[in-house]
Amino acid sequence: MGTWTNDIERKEARLLELRPNCEWCDKDLPPASQEAMICTYECTFCRTCVEAHLRNVCPNCGGGFCPRPIRPHLDRRPGVSLRYQMPSTTRVHLSFDKAEIADFVRGVAHIPPLER
Repeated sequence: MGTWTNDIERKEARLLELRPNCEWCDKDLPPASQEAMICTYECTFCRTCVEAHLRNVCPNCGGGFCPRPIRPHLDRRPGVSLRYQMPSTTRVHLSFDKAEIADFVRGVAHIPPLER
């Protein structure tokens, strides 16, 4: 396959946004960060917050987290790399206050992610 030639093709590819920060502590999470964790909706948190505060419960959807994939910085296939599919620069912050999130996490954390 060739390169993406326009924004329509890129949007149709439905790439991960690679959000730039942890929604809880606002820590920078650059594209190559091994600390970035995402849920199925791409809510993004650092590993420390996922383990210490969220107990593997996304405060937005209730799902679990997995490590965010790292997008290659070199295009080993034409047009496929950070150079062509740039990460988001829009910082995302919590939608709920931390006390409400703590209550939500307490009610969900005991349920394995596969059963949520």
